[in-house]
Amino acid sequence: MIDWKLAVSTGQSLVRPGPAVSADEAATAVAGLRTAASRSREHVSAFTGLDADPGRTPVVVVDRARWVQASVEGFSVLAEPLEERLASIKGVTPWARAVGSRVTGLEVGGLLAFLAHKVLGQFDPFAGDGSGRLLLVAPNIVQAERELDADPPDFRMWVCLHEETHRLQFGGVPWLGDHLRGQVSRLAESTEVELTDVPHLIDQALTLLGRILRGDSEASLLDLVQSPDQKAVVDDITAMMSLLEGHADVVMDGVGPEVVPSVERLRERFTQRRKGSGGVDRIARRLLGLDLKMKQYRDGAEFVRGVVDRVGHDGFAAVWERPDNLPRPDEIAAPGRWCDRVVAA
Repeated sequence: MIDWKLAVSTGQSLVRPGPAVSADEAATAVAGLRTAASRSREHVSAFTGLDADPGRTPVVVVDRARWVQASVEGFSVLAEPLEERLASIKGVTPWARAVGSRVTGLEVGGLLAFLAHKVLGQFDPFAGDGSGRLLLVAPNIVQAERELDADPPDFRMWVCLHEETHRLQFGGVPWLGDHLRGQVSRLAESTEVELTDVPHLIDQALTLLGRILRGDSEASLLDLVQSPDQKAVVDDITAMMSLLEGHADVVMDGVGPEVVPSVERLRERFTQRRKGSGGVDRIARRLLGLDLKMKQYRDGAEFVRGVVDRVGHDGFAAVWERPDNLPRPDEIAAPGRWCDRVVAA
């Protein structure tokens, strides 16, 4: 259903190379990121109590074009169950499938080209043999340093603290990656789309587009094909991702004062940067659901802090014991409810 090769070529053709740097500056940035990633591991492990074999999850410093390639490799694995489900739609001719796969390939490529200018780092839990890899996008990190007028060693360490947290989450909690993959499979199984539904979906898309362009912060294209069953799965996935992203933000700020002297100034400036820049950028972020992503950071961090305030870090660690201990959608905004269900029990 998606022409992944076309997605890669489209995305790579649309990305800009990044800020102008000399060969020496580029080499220094890459070496600095590798050093920061290595140093951050010990600090994050001590703060979180999580541990994992670093040899199984390599650190890869990439440019924007290589990030597009790496992202497609991860997305294609994660999307397999949904692609198989959509391929079962009756009444679609081979010609329509061929054209449709190219259209979606172009769309995915355009999406990745936009994101390739935004992403600083990313942990891909499905790369390689399933142990994952940590990607650091060097040109975006250098550009962000310049925009924020940040001290490069401080900023690189701060970014690596966040991404190293994700690496330890998936590497130190063996069931986490399989659980995420299982949730995506559940989403695919709950997808029921017939050919006759397409006109209705187009009408919904146009309505949502109007709401987004008018600035409705609650509108997202994720609302398009959500039956009650799908909505329940998406809510579970959102709660899980809110936990992971919020936890990483709490860790990077908790460890920060020890190893990043300018952490308070970085947080203040970076929070402002996350809101987007110009009008076109803000609209694109709403269309792609990136504003909801920012809400995940905020809600998840408040959940983690709320739990730690009530039961300490040892009590919070129960979240990693088994899938049922992950926060439910109604618990992200009510950490006390999670504590009553999981820790008290």
